[in-house]
Amino acid sequence: MAIHSRAGAVASPADVIDVSHLISSYYTLKPNPSESAERVSFGTSGHRGCSLSRSFNEQHILAITQAVVDYRKAQGVHGPLFLGFDTHGLSQPAFASVLQVLAANGVTARVQVKRGFVATPVISHAILDHNRQGGELADGLILTPSHNPPRDGGIKYNPPHGGPADTDATGYIADRANAYLSDNLQGVRRVALDVALATGLVEQVDMIGTYVEHLDEVIDFEAIRKAGLTIGVDPMGGSGIHTWPRIAERYGIDIQVVNPVVDPAFAFMPLDKDGKIRMDCSSPYAMANLLKIKDQFDISIGNDPDFDRHGIVCRDGGLMNPNHYLAVAIDYLLGHRPNWPGDLPVGKTLVSSAIIDRVVADHGRRLNEVPVGFKWFVGGLHAGELAFGGEESAGASFLDKGGNAFATDKDGFILGLLAAEILAVTGDSPAQHYRRLEQKFGQAFYRRIDAPANDRQKALLKAMDPEMVKSDTLAGEAITAKLTRAPGNDAAIGGLKVTTEHGWFAARPSGTEAIYKIYAESLKSEAHLAALLEDAKTLVDSVFAAQ
Repeated sequence: MAIHSRAGAVASPADVIDVSHLISSYYTLKPNPSESAERVSFGTSGHRGCSLSRSFNEQHILAITQAVVDYRKAQGVHGPLFLGFDTHGLSQPAFASVLQVLAANGVTARVQVKRGFVATPVISHAILDHNRQGGELADGLILTPSHNPPRDGGIKYNPPHGGPADTDATGYIADRANAYLSDNLQGVRRVALDVALATGLVEQVDMIGTYVEHLDEVIDFEAIRKAGLTIGVDPMGGSGIHTWPRIAERYGIDIQVVNPVVDPAFAFMPLDKDGKIRMDCSSPYAMANLLKIKDQFDISIGNDPDFDRHGIVCRDGGLMNPNHYLAVAIDYLLGHRPNWPGDLPVGKTLVSSAIIDRVVADHGRRLNEVPVGFKWFVGGLHAGELAFGGEESAGASFLDKGGNAFATDKDGFILGLLAAEILAVTGDSPAQHYRRLEQKFGQAFYRRIDAPANDRQKALLKAMDPEMVKSDTLAGEAITAKLTRAPGNDAAIGGLKVTTEHGWFAARPSGTEAIYKIYAESLKSEAHLAALLEDAKTLVDSVFAAQ
């Protein structure tokens, strides 16, 4: 995709959404359940949509919340529900709608003091912390579309294990919610917001305070403090904006929030590569503000609005490629967490870099390669049976220093703080560490492209059989594997991965757009990577043509 001419430039007034129109549409526009684009659909990170296109409106949230109430009841979950929301314009109206339904159903909602913003990993940690103490099980809901543009809204459900819900749960919730929509919300219980707040079922607790207090169980703050590091943080106007100063105060470290602005229109953001406002901390265009001042700090950290992603900026290397940082984080942790059991595997999604495979093998550990989606790591993290789980899209989490679960959802705080720990303990930046990994394991060339696909083609790709791939070679090398199921857990990839000795590609359909995504990596050269991508597209197109 061509880079937009204004990518990296600060948004102009013409780029900024009308938040009041967005919110009024949340209440006034009604979805048509017979239109697939206006129904509830849970992807890898919950249901997302926009009020203007009738895909994220009050009726959706009322129906989804009632469906969650029904699900938790069926699962025997009767404890409190931890509820958070981020800084997107639609998140707070949706938060109010959720409270109305929860209260009407007699469900206790625990919210942050003063009903403030809460990051996704804070909700995950709160669920785990509550459930470790015994009593009725708790779960959670977070109102966020993650790094999506300001016009979007999102809602995701985290069961008692604290991480993203699996497909059984989300399938039940989506089907139930769509049934409520089709029946004009018949069966959805709801009270007025002032009544909900007066019931005593909305409890204000300091989830952030508990999270901050427990952070030293997972990060070596003493090393960071002794090293006297200066840490620059750009929260990108997100939900952790008030959490970073509390971390700095509690642990006596120098954290400077370089942009303290909260604006649901995100008008302060530089435009992303496609010319849209998108709070993607893995994009050098969206991170342009922080990159301009990187030399003022020893290490810099960016996060998306719900803080489940991380962007690591080094003085000597700029914004790190997410795959590169995952490899560095894994390499460091496996050498600096002596209390982790030696047989714990490391998890990665199958579209993450093969350099990670080599790092894990070098430490004598087993790799657990799973389909795209953080939900595949949740069970292992929750049980303390997976040391680390990471995605190529800059989302990861790992066990605390004692080998116990800290957050079973992606945690942008701990991945950012780990970069500071790495620098403090070793004296070298994560960028320097990755250069050493390249010297040891070779250079990797990685890229993702999008290609058009209609609904029939997307369905075909999702249901592919390895035998449908007739070619024996890829980019001049013999094919060593044709995968439609992940090696780590035998779960369906929802696409295809083809590997050779020095490269691989994976293709999977988009859940929301008329495209499929091709990921490829060469361990040889840029030219080999280009050949991989070209052959991958030809191979997939040949499968489409044969059907």
